[in-house]
Amino acid sequence: MIRRRTVRTTAALALLAAGLAGCGAGDSAGPAPASGGEVTVTNCDREVTLPSPAERMYVTGDGNLLALVLALRAEDQVAGVTGLDDGRQALSTVYGQDVVDGLPVASPDRPTLENAIAQEPDVVVSGWGYGFSDEQNFTPDGLAEHDIGAYVLSESCRQESGARGTMPPWEALHADLADLGRITGHPGRADAVVADIEERRRALEQAPQAQEPPTVFLFDSGTKEIFTSGSYGAPQAIIETAGAQNATDDVADTWTEVSWERLVTSEPDAIAFVDYPGQTFEQKVAVLETNPATKDLPAVEEERYVNLPISAWTSGPLNIDAAEQLRVALERHGLVPESAIEPRHDLRP
Repeated sequence: MIRRRTVRTTAALALLAAGLAGCGAGDSAGPAPASGGEVTVTNCDREVTLPSPAERMYVTGDGNLLALVLALRAEDQVAGVTGLDDGRQALSTVYGQDVVDGLPVASPDRPTLENAIAQEPDVVVSGWGYGFSDEQNFTPDGLAEHDIGAYVLSESCRQESGARGTMPPWEALHADLADLGRITGHPGRADAVVADIEERRRALEQAPQAQEPPTVFLFDSGTKEIFTSGSYGAPQAIIETAGAQNATDDVADTWTEVSWERLVTSEPDAIAFVDYPGQTFEQKVAVLETNPATKDLPAVEEERYVNLPISAWTSGPLNIDAAEQLRVALERHGLVPESAIEPRHDLRP
């Protein structure tokens, strides 16, 4: 049986968030953590002992794992990052361009075992499909052979079936913040970030809701099939919190492929796009508007589109920013009632 974490959302956490301007630049990191210790966390349903505070983290992903580290003000504890360009704009908007530009880039592309070892990290922060690869032995077990610890993004933890995702997406995010708070030596900061996210979630959930939630289909990319996200992915949390229904909420996976027929039969009220290199927003729109199966969908004909960067859709602190922006977009398209919600950050590409 998969253990589920209980997230603390008490008044004490709310007090920690009082006066917090958000997860953006300018928040105090607090005193530097003492060095030389260890911490044991439950990660992907197994106990893992890692250095605490980690002093040389190697961080992979689409900007989402790096956002976890930056939200904790642990940028000075990073030895190297990969794939920074995909999330650079969004991360700079939230955490400051000077902070992002000052990060050590280990590789502009996907990570490799050799590249990770070369940075002499004490902890690698990555995930299945976000960097870890069985083929090249770039895995927690492979890194352990080189005395390097690994923390796995909770969204990417594997089920027995091989699908990814073992807990609801907001719960997975809070687990990662709490764990990385302990690993970096900033547990108080982690509590404050979680409290801030919860406060913003409550505001969204308490906003006026549509009598029947509109359906949103997440279009990551697509040619022969469509890459989208199911009930365990961060988009599920984002779409629900914004007051809508994920068109693929019955798919018990995180990021996965579905057929074009699935998009058509879901009859989405709006289509959300994941912005990153490979297939541009304009190219995705062109595919939908020229495909005989999708060109007559009302959402396509009326251009009810939302486009946000990949670092906002993959599991991380920017998910709450994505929820706020999606809510406002749904209001603009007349799919949910108007509210007082205003996005804290504008992450649109």
